[in-house]
Amino acid sequence: MKFALATAFLLITEVLLMEGVQSARIKQMKIRDKMLADRRCTTGPIDLLFVIDSSRSVRPFEFELMRNFVIDMVNFLTVGPDASRVSLVQYSSQIQNVFSFKTFQKKADMVKSIKEVIPLAQGTMTGLAIQYAMNVAFTEREGVRPLSMKIPRVAIIVTDGRPQDRVTEVAARAREAGIEIYAVGVQRAEMSSLRAMASLPLEEHVFLVETFDLIEQFAKTFQDKLCAQDMCADGRHGCQHVCVSSPGSFHCACREGYVLNEDKKTCTAIDLCSHGDHDCEQICISSPGSYRCSCRSGFRLNQDKKTCSPTNLCELGEHGCEHICVSTPGSFHCRCRSGYTLNRDMKTCSPVNLCDLGNHGCEQICVSSPGSYQCRCRPGYTLGRDKKSCSMVNYCSFGNHSCQHECVNVLNGYYCTCQDGFELQSDGKTCKAVNLCNTLEHGCEFECVSTPGSYFCICPPGRQLNQDGKSCNKCSRANIDLVFVIDGSKSVRPENFELVKKFVNNIVDALDVSSQGTRVGLVQYSSTVRTEFPLGKHTSPAALKSAVSGVQYMEKGTMTGLALKHMVQNSFTSAGGARPEADNYPRVCVVFTDGRSQDSISEWSKKAKDAGITMYAVGIGKAVEDELREIASEPVDQHFFYASDFSAIDHIAENLKLNICEEEVTGQETIKNPCACETLVAFQQDTLSALEGFSQKLAQMTAKLEDLENRTIRSVK
Repeated sequence: MKFALATAFLLITEVLLMEGVQSARIKQMKIRDKMLADRRCTTGPIDLLFVIDSSRSVRPFEFELMRNFVIDMVNFLTVGPDASRVSLVQYSSQIQNVFSFKTFQKKADMVKSIKEVIPLAQGTMTGLAIQYAMNVAFTEREGVRPLSMKIPRVAIIVTDGRPQDRVTEVAARAREAGIEIYAVGVQRAEMSSLRAMASLPLEEHVFLVETFDLIEQFAKTFQDKLCAQDMCADGRHGCQHVCVSSPGSFHCACREGYVLNEDKKTCTAIDLCSHGDHDCEQICISSPGSYRCSCRSGFRLNQDKKTCSPTNLCELGEHGCEHICVSTPGSFHCRCRSGYTLNRDMKTCSPVNLCDLGNHGCEQICVSSPGSYQCRCRPGYTLGRDKKSCSMVNYCSFGNHSCQHECVNVLNGYYCTCQDGFELQSDGKTCKAVNLCNTLEHGCEFECVSTPGSYFCICPPGRQLNQDGKSCNKCSRANIDLVFVIDGSKSVRPENFELVKKFVNNIVDALDVSSQGTRVGLVQYSSTVRTEFPLGKHTSPAALKSAVSGVQYMEKGTMTGLALKHMVQNSFTSAGGARPEADNYPRVCVVFTDGRSQDSISEWSKKAKDAGITMYAVGIGKAVEDELREIASEPVDQHFFYASDFSAIDHIAENLKLNICEEEVTGQETIKNPCACETLVAFQQDTLSALEGFSQKLAQMTAKLEDLENRTIRSVK
């Protein structure tokens, strides 16, 4: 070891002679690096946080030098869970936690993450970064070890500029929290800010270098400290201010403005005013290592910072007068502008509030101004000609409201409404008649017809509206002879055959069945034909429907042609209950089938129509459309109905009822004796019902006229 030191001394001497002092320092640093490398220093455990400035003032190549500095420091340390832990934070106007103490355990991972850092390139919020280090980075949640383990917590802050926020207080709190702060400034960094951030002694914790190239000088110094034995660490050094450690030894130092006493441990403040050469004209105020001049009351310090001149206390700007400062020798007093009065604090001013006197006469709001006032109205009101009273703004009177029906004025605006029977549209202005048929449970049996504000029911041709105004009576009092020819083949199936019988009864409900009215007969066919009951056998709707319900399902083939022949030859005869052709009763036949006929239908469908029988053909499921059209009378589209399954049978019944009622209208109307008792009673009931209907309509019309009159009066007003 002695040989190595001797060799180093000879090398240093040679450098001093040949290259000068500066070159010697560089050579000396290289020699020291080699000697430190020969020692193979192993660093002790430390929790080390790098806080690097990535503001826009740091140029790209300078940021790369800073990045390499951090990488070199990481490579120097002994890293591991029980050795040194490292965290990296970069800052500008915001904070980015690159990685925390718990993120990586290997140098390679740390170096890779450091190389991937992208500068933030914004402002320089150094105080914010120190706050983050204290409150977030140095927490056990982020991987720092507990204070009880006495592992050093060290933060190295590298910056190149003046902080844009305050650092003194937050740095003091960080140091009190046990964080040792190294402040490394480069180029434009402000020394006072570095000193405010760094731990004591400042000589060891503050570094200011001219360029980023020289930042390695700090790295070497910091590495030296980690490798050397710290004689100050045991706390027995006795230094009053600062203990400065050096390899194998230490010495005491004093803070700036103090001088070390002869005992080489304690410090005494330097009183520069006591030397008498301060040149202060009036007062010298001493501070450690410095002084400043001041003046007596009534004087101010001149620009030379030494001499004094009589002062205008108002010009100092510290008088506190809100309006006017009036200077007097050695004193001042405050005044207010016109329209204001001086408050009790003798500094601030308040407007003279004429509104408070209570005699302003404003109906709603009085607004005071210095020496005057004016009246105003609340929003939605306008000031009257007397400049005192207020009235609500009538927005409808402007004539630009665009309301189709009525404009309703409200505070701060208006809205549109519609007359009864109309509804306001989405534009909030136009009106549309309300279709009450679509919005109400109108109860009309056949069809609902909407009118503005109301509705009425109508019935199909041949049927009249009952007294309830909703239901329809039976078909007209004219009558027909109607025969149903229904398919009872096995393809229909029992459950569907029941639907066919309901289909027949549904149509019967619309007919005026009686001995003198409509007569109904029923024929069922399959492989054979059977008259279930002839025309005129049942003279009441109840008896007729009961007979239909009692029909038994035949369940065999489908001989539609045979059924048509039977109907022509037997049903519409006097023996079959049909009335004579001379009486002009319409003869109607409804053929219902669900499949293709097993015999020809052409001959007897033609003979039926030639015999004056109106033929309706109803087909379900596999019924053949051509056969149905051949059966149906002209026009075929009005006498032919088809559905794919039995679920639509009710819909067919409704359509068929309309057509059958029209057939009934053309029939022979029964002439009753006008003097018969039952005829007189019926006439009386019909007359009373008609009068009641007229009375209701008259009342509705009167109400509408009164409403229209009221609206006309309002619009005129």
